[in-house]
Amino acid sequence: MAWSFQSIKANVQLIFLAHFLVNYYSKINFQSPLTMAEALLTIATDLLKPLGSIAVQQIQQEINLIVGVDKEIEKLSNCFENVKAMLNNAEKRQFTKAAVKPPLDQLRDLYYMMDDVLDKWNTVRRIRSETQNEEERTVNNNNPAALEMMKVLCSFFTSLSRCFGCFGQVDNLSLRHEIGHNIEELKQTLDKILEDNVRYGFDLTGDSPVEVERTLTTSFGDVDIIGREDFREELFSNLLGGGSQEESNPHVISLVGMGGIGKSTLAQLAYKHHEIQAHFQQRIWVCVSDPFDQCKVAKAIIECIEGQSPNITELQSLLARICDLIGGKKFFLVLDDVWTKEFTKWEPFKNALKCGVQGSRILVTTRKDSVANMMESSHIIKLGVLSPDDCWSMFSKIAFPNEDLHKHRDLEELGRKLADKCKGLPLAAKTLGSHMRGKRSKEHWEKVLHNSLWEVEDVEQNLLGPLLLSYNELSLSEKQCFLFCVVYGKDHRYNRLDLIIHWMAQGYIHSKGKKEMEDIAEEYFEKLAMCSFFQDFWKDKNGDRITSCKMHDIVHDFAQLMTKDVCSTIEGEEEVKIDFKKARQLSLIVKETLPESVYEVKNLRTLFLHTPYLSFHERDYEFNLPLSDSCDHFRCIRTLILNCPFKKLPNEVEKLIHLRYLHLCEIVEIEELPETLCNLCNLQTLNIDNTRSFKKFPQAMGKLINLRHLRLEIYYLDWCRLKFPNGIGKLTCLRTLSDFNIGGKDDQEGCRLGELKNLNQLQGSFKMHGLGNVEENRRRMEIDGAVLNALEPPPRLEKLSIMLFRGTTMPDWMTSLTNLKSLDIDGCLELECLPPLGKLPLLKNLRISSARKVEKLGDEFLGIESEIKSKKEDCHIINIFPELRVLEFDGMFSWEEWIGMGGKIEEVEEEKDSGLVSDPIIKIMPMLESLTIECCYKLKCLPDYLRTAPLQKLRISNCPILEPRCKREGGDYWPIISRIPTVRVNSPSFLPSSFFF
Repeated sequence: MAWSFQSIKANVQLIFLAHFLVNYYSKINFQSPLTMAEALLTIATDLLKPLGSIAVQQIQQEINLIVGVDKEIEKLSNCFENVKAMLNNAEKRQFTKAAVKPPLDQLRDLYYMMDDVLDKWNTVRRIRSETQNEEERTVNNNNPAALEMMKVLCSFFTSLSRCFGCFGQVDNLSLRHEIGHNIEELKQTLDKILEDNVRYGFDLTGDSPVEVERTLTTSFGDVDIIGREDFREELFSNLLGGGSQEESNPHVISLVGMGGIGKSTLAQLAYKHHEIQAHFQQRIWVCVSDPFDQCKVAKAIIECIEGQSPNITELQSLLARICDLIGGKKFFLVLDDVWTKEFTKWEPFKNALKCGVQGSRILVTTRKDSVANMMESSHIIKLGVLSPDDCWSMFSKIAFPNEDLHKHRDLEELGRKLADKCKGLPLAAKTLGSHMRGKRSKEHWEKVLHNSLWEVEDVEQNLLGPLLLSYNELSLSEKQCFLFCVVYGKDHRYNRLDLIIHWMAQGYIHSKGKKEMEDIAEEYFEKLAMCSFFQDFWKDKNGDRITSCKMHDIVHDFAQLMTKDVCSTIEGEEEVKIDFKKARQLSLIVKETLPESVYEVKNLRTLFLHTPYLSFHERDYEFNLPLSDSCDHFRCIRTLILNCPFKKLPNEVEKLIHLRYLHLCEIVEIEELPETLCNLCNLQTLNIDNTRSFKKFPQAMGKLINLRHLRLEIYYLDWCRLKFPNGIGKLTCLRTLSDFNIGGKDDQEGCRLGELKNLNQLQGSFKMHGLGNVEENRRRMEIDGAVLNALEPPPRLEKLSIMLFRGTTMPDWMTSLTNLKSLDIDGCLELECLPPLGKLPLLKNLRISSARKVEKLGDEFLGIESEIKSKKEDCHIINIFPELRVLEFDGMFSWEEWIGMGGKIEEVEEEKDSGLVSDPIIKIMPMLESLTIECCYKLKCLPDYLRTAPLQKLRISNCPILEPRCKREGGDYWPIISRIPTVRVNSPSFLPSSFFF
C-alpha cells in the first residue's frame, strides 16, 4: 500500500502527540534519541499495524530522520569545514585545470546550501531559547506545573509563529522533519561530487587551511611615482603654460594608455600638487567611467564645487549651473576614465565649459586614442610601460618596505626576474610587490617565479598572474570579502564600516575567542589593502584611520571574472539575458515590476533594489512595487538594500529569517517599520537614511537581540519627529548608535534615558537629543547636570558632541573617556567652567562654541593639580593635551582670561628676563597645529604655553581686545607668534547687542 508524504507526516505528528502526553503525565525519561525512537516505533507499530509492514517501515524512516537531527547537524557542521577546505583548494586550481570548473560551481552551491541549513537550525534554537526565557518571566513562578507545561508546549507544539512569528505555522516537529530531509539531500549532493574525487584531484582528507595572523609592515599610502619624470614634466608644462588667446577654449589634454599603466595616478599627482592648486582658482575631479551618463557627470561637477549634489535633474539646467559656477574663473577639471566615443554626449559640456576664463584646463584619462581625438585634445600624452629598472624599483620598494635592499642581495636576481613578469605595468608591479612583502625564503621566490599562473590568459594584458598570486594567498573568508565588493560598480567609494558590516551580514566573519567580529573584519580589510586590492584611501580628520577607499578598474574586472554568474546588475525594463539560477548577489534597477526570470533565483543572499533618482514631479508613474512577493521568494537573503520610493515594508518581512542587514536609503518613503520586523532575531544592522520621512520604530525593538549597528542619517531638527520606543536598553550587543532621542514626559511609548545604562559596548560617535524632555523648565539646569553626569558613555567612545546642555558644569566622567579623539561642546549657555580636558590622552580635535558664561581658562582646564606647581625638582615629564592638533573657540562672550602654568605670555617673558623661570617639567599641547579664536569679545590675553606649541595656523577673528596685540604693526604678541607660518588676524565685522549689556 502506497502512502503519501502528507499521510505519513500527519500520522507522525499524531504519534509524537501521544508520546509527549505520555511523557508529561507518566514522567517517562528517555535517555537517548535511540530509546525515544524505539518507543515511538512501538507506538507506531501498534497504531498502524492494520495498514501493513510497508507503512511501518516508512514511518520508521521518518521517525529516525526526525529524532536523529541533532547528531546529523553536528556531522553537517564538521562536513561544512571540510567543504570549505575543498572549495579553497578548487579555487586555486580553476585557472590551471579547466576540468575543475564544473565541480567548483557545485561546491560553491553546496557550501551556501549547507550554510543556510545550519543557520536556520541555529536560528530556531536561538528563538526557542529566547521564547522560553520570555515565557518563564511571564508565567506565575508559584505554579510549577504550569511552568513545566509551558516548557513542554514551547519546546514541541507551540508554533514558532506565536513565539516570534518567523516561520508561519510550522511547529518544531515539522521543522526537524524539514531539516532532516535537507541534510539528506545535502549528503547526496556531496556524495555525487566525491564520486569524481580522484578525477578532479580534491583532497577531503587534507587539513583545513589555517588562517595565520600576519603583522602589517607598512602604511596604506600610495607608492611614489617611479619612472614617470618625463611624463610629469610634459603634463605640468601643458597645465601651467600660458593661456594665450590663440589656444582652444576649453583646452583639453589627454593621458592615454592601457589599464594599470598609471594614468589616474599621474592625474592625481598633478591635481594635488601645490603649484597646480595655486595656479587654478577652481579644481574639479570627476570619474566618468562607462556609460557616460550626462546628468550624473554634470551633477558630479557641481557637487565637487559646492560640496553637495544639486536637486536638479534636467541636463540643460545642470549645465547652466556649471556655467554660473565657473564663470570668470580659471578652472582645472579632471575627467577620469572616459570611454565614450560619442561627440554628441561631450558637446554640451564643451560648450558650457567655455564659460571659464582663458587658461583653464581639462585633463582626460582614457584607454583609447579615439576618445582623446573625439574630445578634440590639444595635447595627447601616451603613457608607455616602465623600463625594467623602474619596474624593479617599484616592485622592490613595496616588497622590501623600510628595509635595506643590500641585506637581501640573494633575492635580487630572482626579484628582477619577477619584476620582468610585470611587463612594465605599474599596477602589476605594485600587486606582485605586495604579494612578496614579508617573504624572505629563496625557495618561495623561486616557486612564485615558476608558478603556472604566469601562463594563464590575461584579464588585462599581463595583469591576471600577479592578481591571482595575491588572490590565492587569501583565506576563503578573505576571498569572499574581496569578491563581495563587486556588488558595487566601478569607481564606487567603499566606506570601511559599511564593508565590514556587509561582510558580517554575509556570514564571512566569525568570532574567534575574545575577538569581536568587527575586529576580525578590520584585519581582513587591512589585508586586502596590503595586497593592493584597494587604493585611493581617505582617512579621518585625525589621520589615523581609513574611512573609505576605491578599487582599481582592473581589480574590479578581476573580481567580476571571479564572480561570473554569481553577482549581476540589470535594468528592470531591459530584456534579461542572464541566467540567475546561481546568483548570490543581485542589483536591480527597477520601476514598477521585477523581471519574471529573477524569481528563478533560489539562494539569493544580497538584493539591492534601486531606481534612477527622479523628483516627485518628474516621476511619470506611481511606484507601487510590492515587496511581499520578494519576501516570500527570497528566503535566504542576508542583505536587503532599498533605494526606491517604497511606502511600506510588508509584514512578510518576518519571513526573511536569515536577514542580517537592512538599509532604507534616502529616497525611501517608509514612515514606520512593521512590528513583525522585530521577529528577525538575526538582524545585525539597521541603516535608516530616510529620516525626513521616517517617524517611528516598532515597539518590540528590544527583541532584536543581535542588533549591533543602528545608524541614522538625521538632518538638522528632523530628530524631533523620530520616536524611539521602550526596550532599546535590551539591545546590549549594540556597537553603533548614531542618535538617541529621549521621549517626552507625557510620551508613554517613548524611550527613557535610563535605557542607555546597559549599552556599554557603544563605539564611534553618538548624539543624544531631547535632554530637555527629562524635566520641564523648573530645575532644568540641575536636572540636566545630574542626567549628564549619570549617563557615563562607554569608555571606547571616540567622538562626542554635547549640544544645548543647560547644566553649569560638565560631568565627572568626561576625563575617563581615554579613547576620545574628537570633542565638540556647543550651545551650552549656562556652562561656567570647563572640565580638565588636558587629561584626555588621545584627544586630537577640540571645539568649544557658545559657552557664554565661561570667564576664565586656567590650570583647571589643563588638568594640573595645584600641588604640581611646587614640584620643580621632579625629573619626570607630564604631558597635557598630548595629542591635541586642532583647537577652536567660538562665541565665548564672557571669556576674559586664558592663562597657563606661568600665567600670561607677557608675565612669563618678564620672569624669563629676570631669571625666575626654571626648566619646564610639563609639556602642554606639544602637537598643536591649528588654533582658531572667533567672537570672543572680552578675551585679553594668550597663555604662556603657546610659545612652545608647534602651531602652523593661527586665526583670530572678531576679538576686538586681543586682535591689536597680535597685529604685525606694533602688537606686543607679534614677536612671539610671528614664527607661525599662517597667521590671520581680522578686524571685528560686528558686535552683538549682548556684548554691550
